Amino acid sequence: MMLMRTDPFRELDRLTQQVFGTAARPAAMPMDAWQEDGEFVVAFDLPGVKTDSLDLNVERNVLTVRAERSDPTQPNVELVAAERPRGVFSRQLILGDTLDTDNIKASYDHGVLTLRIPVAERAKPRKIEIETQQAQRQQIGT
Repeated sequence: MMLMRTDPFRELDRLTQQVFGTAARPAAMPMDAWQEDGEFVVAFDLPGVKTDSLDLNVERNVLTVRAERSDPTQPNVELVAAERPRGVFSRQLILGDTLDTDNIKASYDHGVLTLRIPVAERAKPRKIEIETQQAQRQQIGT
């Protein structure tokens, strides 16, 4: 038997930081992913993020999405509530070898960044012809 010392408040604090983020590190951007018509599709919710603050980068099979939501306060404006996360958001996805990372298409509409990653031709199902001994004998005897 092993005794473990736990601090329930520390665990609650850790979970809260994962879900809501902190001022230094905002919460991760939520996403959905699915496969459709020979493509892998990923949609990130990024409301209030300007297009010019989005950055996509692929290195080997790691896709990095970076976005920044700036502070909306203006001079002579008093912020009454600040619940929306601000700052730099970043998320990395490890893409499988079956995806064609050279042909990723990205679009940004109504606060949703959508990436379409085609499945590589070499990974698509294909028929393989089966040779038999009889077919080889016919060719040799001809």
